[in-house]
Amino acid sequence: MIQAARIRLATAILAAARAKGIMIATAESCTGGLVAAALTDIAGSSDVLDRGFVTYSNEAKAEMLGVPPALIAAHGAVSPEVAGAMALGALKHSRAGLTVSITGIAGPGGGSAAKPVGLVHFAIAGRDGAVNRVERRFGSKSRAQIRQLALETALNLLMDALAEPPSQFA
Repeated sequence: MIQAARIRLATAILAAARAKGIMIATAESCTGGLVAAALTDIAGSSDVLDRGFVTYSNEAKAEMLGVPPALIAAHGAVSPEVAGAMALGALKHSRAGLTVSITGIAGPGGGSAAKPVGLVHFAIAGRDGAVNRVERRFGSKSRAQIRQLALETALNLLMDALAEPPSQFA
């Protein structure tokens, strides 16, 4: 996604959240804050973006978001279960009505046959407790490419969630 397209999408996300009167929080691991940065690139985003959690380590996931260490031990940090717990933890530890989480393997190392480089799990959570988990396998791309694709996916998931009826965020 080129810079101009990302700015248009971030602007649309902020406008949709503003129109629904909800705030957004991010819980990011492999993207290291890229989603929060994309939103804060837009002037006036402070009335919509409540906060961003960068929880790169397992300890940060547990301490900042309340992800149970046993969940990480059972499924691994890069899993749909942990992505969901991260999104719910961001809800619990913020004033947001909508959260997005990202956890993945950006490489170039760290992958395995079961969890290859390019595997990224996302979750979107709203105040109604519903969690939408999404898996993407971006394949053998560079670390920068995987992180950018994860950013784009997260922004698109936020936009899609904001197209839902507003009761989900109450």
